[in-house]
Amino acid sequence: MNIITINNLRKEFKQVKAVDGINLEVKEGEILGILGPNGAGKSTTISMISTLIKPTAGEILFEGESILQNPLAIRRALGVVPQDIALYTDLTGRENLHFFGRVNGLKGKALAERVEEVLITIGLQERAGDQVKQYSGGMKRRVNIGAALLHRPRVLIMDEPTVGIDPQSRNHILETVRELNRQGMTVIYTSHYMEEVEYLCHRIYIMDHGKVIAAGTQEELKRLVPGENAVEMKVELITPEFLKNVKDLPGVADVLADNGHLTLTLADGQSVIGEVFGAAAKHKVKILSIDIKAPTLEAVFLSLTGRGLRD
Repeated sequence: MNIITINNLRKEFKQVKAVDGINLEVKEGEILGILGPNGAGKSTTISMISTLIKPTAGEILFEGESILQNPLAIRRALGVVPQDIALYTDLTGRENLHFFGRVNGLKGKALAERVEEVLITIGLQERAGDQVKQYSGGMKRRVNIGAALLHRPRVLIMDEPTVGIDPQSRNHILETVRELNRQGMTVIYTSHYMEEVEYLCHRIYIMDHGKVIAAGTQEELKRLVPGENAVEMKVELITPEFLKNVKDLPGVADVLADNGHLTLTLADGQSVIGEVFGAAAKHKVKILSIDIKAPTLEAVFLSLTGRGLRD
């Protein structure tokens, strides 16, 4: 079931088309990734879903209802983690969470209990009494996430939440996202880090220059790359008979042989490892090593755009 549906969404700033007619669906209970380089339109899309800016054209539906006509419905259901840290640095972590909890309508004992629960979730119980200005960048981002969780949102939007932080905080954030999703929360996660999206997301939209250029599961996207898998082998001796046998195997699109190294390009994700070992045994060729190289989202992006994600 779609919890959010976007149809032909556009946003123009003067002559710049920041978002150019995208269609997007968010299914309840999934982690949806929006992947693209800086300037692709990810943050603008997130801002429109969050009702922070109005689209130039198109519609955004929350459970089938237009958020342009009724923005309050989605605002109550959303938790938003912005790209820029939005905290009061002279307050402690706990005081910041109390403040944002009151903004979201919590008060009294319920607020106090919820703040402590969130501090556990973001892993900052021991530093909760310190001023935020004493925190590392990663700790500040964790408080930012905590502020978005206080009212128990159904949908959590995270816009580049790990930019410029230490590896420990980054790993903590990624694991927090997975745990929140396991508990039933729907997550929209924007990033220009391939490895994060590959690790977290059930489905992915790839954006570039304001457009969605591809969408699907990881496996569906990787099938967009010609010659889906490559197999690299080092052999003791490549005989002509062995090479011909390998070239004739079903599913082998191309073979490159060079000084004891053999590279196979496989079509349609087929696996021929067993057949290759069979051919080696038949022709008395010794395989010294074998390395299977699966396609990556980086390869998909490169294939679609002709450049790397962070070029």
